[in-house]
Amino acid sequence: MVWLLRRCVKCGRYTLKKDKCPHCSGEVSVPHPAKFSPDDKYAKYKSVLRSMADEENDNSRERGC
Repeated sequence: MVWLLRRCVKCGRYTLKKDKCPHCSGEVSVPHPAKFSPDDKYAKYKSVLRSMADEENDNSRERGC
């Protein structure tokens, strides 16, 4: 399946252009999540990364950043 929709990282608008946003010339990315598989080989690595990111966000909130 081909994903046609793109979302601008800079302004958050959606577009069908693949190279850059027509509104602000920002970078575009695919807004769709990755395909889910119950047999995910990398699930434990993803959960470790997620927990590390959560800890980092909590620490930055405590510091007032």
